[in-house]
Amino acid sequence: MVSLQKKQTAGILAAFSSAVFLGFAPVFGKLAITLGFTPFAVVALRTGFAAGILLLAIAIFYPQYLYIFPVGLVGCALAGAINGFGSLLYYLALQRLDASVGQLLYSLYPFFVALWLILDHQPPSRLTLFRVGLATIAVLLLTSVPKNSVDLTGVLMMIGAAVLYAMHLPINQRVLYEVPAPTVALYTLLSMSAVVIPAYLLFDRAWPLHNVPWWPVAGLTFVTIFSRIALFLGVKKIGGMQTALLGLAELLIAIIFSHIWLGENLTLLQWLGAAGLGFSLILVMFEDAAAPTHSGRTGWLSWIRAPGLPKDIFGPYE
Repeated sequence: MVSLQKKQTAGILAAFSSAVFLGFAPVFGKLAITLGFTPFAVVALRTGFAAGILLLAIAIFYPQYLYIFPVGLVGCALAGAINGFGSLLYYLALQRLDASVGQLLYSLYPFFVALWLILDHQPPSRLTLFRVGLATIAVLLLTSVPKNSVDLTGVLMMIGAAVLYAMHLPINQRVLYEVPAPTVALYTLLSMSAVVIPAYLLFDRAWPLHNVPWWPVAGLTFVTIFSRIALFLGVKKIGGMQTALLGLAELLIAIIFSHIWLGENLTLLQWLGAAGLGFSLILVMFEDAAAPTHSGRTGWLSWIRAPGLPKDIFGPYE
């Protein structure tokens, strides 16, 4: 029981750290777009740089993490491709929406994670369903801005991005039953790069002027690297559903720094929604400490199974 509690604590810290890093993503992304980068350029540069830096670091310092079983590689490729298309939708939507409002809509993804997990024969607990419902109500309050017109295209793009992001979590969770988080993060990012970089070359190719500051893109690159490793470590320890719910903390980070750096403000109803979201996060302390398990033989992702790996292939990772 103590080991399970330690695993849950480690997972919670990892998922919360990922949320903190991801909270800066819409702020850095919106800044980069405002300063002259196109959405296609932003997503291609941040994903490509992040994948390249992570590949170099692992190849030099932790080469054992380059190993992955073939079906796991296919799973990471599928998750990366799905998330790559989601990233394109996310930054195209961010061009049309405020960073805070965009992140508020994106925060609906735990609802979609719950649906994907149910299809994979991993039904959430009653407390989890309550937290998803509370979080959904909170997001509805957060998106209530009666005096401002809403860009419907941007809203639909952001919700589409949330659906795709939610889909990639259960896929990676299956792979993470057998593979360390850094390995999954690496191959998922490489697969994302294989989608977003060709998309930039085919549909955009616009390059910012020489005097445009690059620090928002650099910041976006590093939060992508650290958030991905922490995200998948959280998924490995406590599962995709709990990681997704803790990931809602990124919304609070986005709201705070959108106000500081972009001058965006919230109404009273939106702050009430933020309080409800915070309460949903606090309730994670009452979730079951049991580690996420699955037989791997049923569900829409049952094909992602390891053929049998040496126990010490990754060294003392666990």
